[in-house]
Formats: sequence, C-alpha cells, structure tokens
Amino acid sequence: MRKILASQILVFIALFGVIVTCGVGTTGLLLGDLDLGDFRGVVLVLAGAIISFAFAIGVFRLFLRVCPLRPGMIEPGSRQEFVYHVYLLFFLIIFYPVMRSGAMPVPLMRLVYQGLGARLGENTYSSGILLDPPFVQIGANTLVGQYALLVPHVIENDRLAHYPIRIGDRVTIGAHAVVLPGVTIEDDALVATGAIVKKGTHIRAGEVWSGVPARCMRGPEAGTEI
Repeated sequence: MRKILASQILVFIALFGVIVTCGVGTTGLLLGDLDLGDFRGVVLVLAGAIISFAFAIGVFRLFLRVCPLRPGMIEPGSRQEFVYHVYLLFFLIIFYPVMRSGAMPVPLMRLVYQGLGARLGENTYSSGILLDPPFVQIGANTLVGQYALLVPHVIENDRLAHYPIRIGDRVTIGAHAVVLPGVTIEDDALVATGAIVKKGTHIRAGEVWSGVPARCMRGPEAGTEI
C-alpha cells in the first residue's frame, strides 16, 4: 500500500473545510431562526450532518471533474496517484462509514451511489457495497444482494489500478458475493450467494455462476444445471 503524502492530506483538509463551512452556514440559514423547542440542538446537529454530507458529494464530484481519475494503472509519483489519494481520503473519512454502516435505507443509498458517480439503471438497487462508484455501471432491474461487494480497484502490494465493472439488465448478484475488477456481466445472468468472480471475468447473458472462484454452472457453455 502506498503512503498518502502530506500535500495530499492538506488538499483534502482544505476541501473538507469548504464542506463544513458550507454545511454549517446553510444549516444556520435554513433553520437558525426556527423555534425548535427542546430538541433544537439535536435537530441542528442532524440537519447539519445531512446537509454537510450533501455538500461533500458535490465537492467530491467537482474535484473529480477538475481532476479526473481514469481507469487503468496508477504509476507511483504520478498526477493520477495524487488525485487517487485525495479521492481515497474522501471515501475513508466521509463516504465509507455511511456505505458500510447499513443504516441508510436501500432506496436512499441508490441516490448516494448515483451522487458519487455510479451509473445505475431504472429500478436497480444495491443492498451491498459498491466500492469506487465512478467505476461501476449497472443496467436496469438489477439487484445487488445483502453484503455483496463490487470492487473495481486493484491494490496488490505496490500495484494500484482501477478497472470498471459493467453489469447488464435484470442481473442478480447474490448476498455475500464478491465481484472483482474488470468483470463484465451481461443481461439476465445470476451470480450465486457467496460466489467470488475473478478479475476480468466475462459472464454471458443468462448464465449462472457460483463457487469460489466462481465458474459457469448453467448457460450456453455449461449446458446443464447443477
């Protein structure tokens, strides 16, 4: 794992300061003059946290628009590594605690993932975790099951990269399944509960994959159902 440098931390702190300032200021403007009774402090803190989180998403997306993080290898000492480490701090400090807590309702998490850059089709929801949402594309009417994990990044000792995960329409990713970088899953496919889909795997339309590592159990290539 590569070290996050002081300059990258300082950039994140500056952006975090903007988020907090905007969140607190907006909360004061919207609610500061309201009579909230005995629960005033609780309401203001909760509202401030929610509004600040929304600003965090906006600042994060603006940062990636100015400094895009591209698919592929990230070379040591490169500009992409600098961008990646600031990007990583956003997730470690702000977004991962929410994504991993499971406290937010699934329909609201859909909006959060879309806000963070995931491309989700109509009626597609995730009860699992979509790591690196900007590198996840999922079609319509697809379900990612409870505690499933989509992992578009590669962190292997000093090797660091992102490879997008692309999932089609009407796909089911079973609970506790893991889908690794560079995987493509076509329409109407199913990844069984607990399966681990290896990097770069191509699952074709209508196939069922299961196991560790996952392999095709039913479909055009397998021919039979187990």
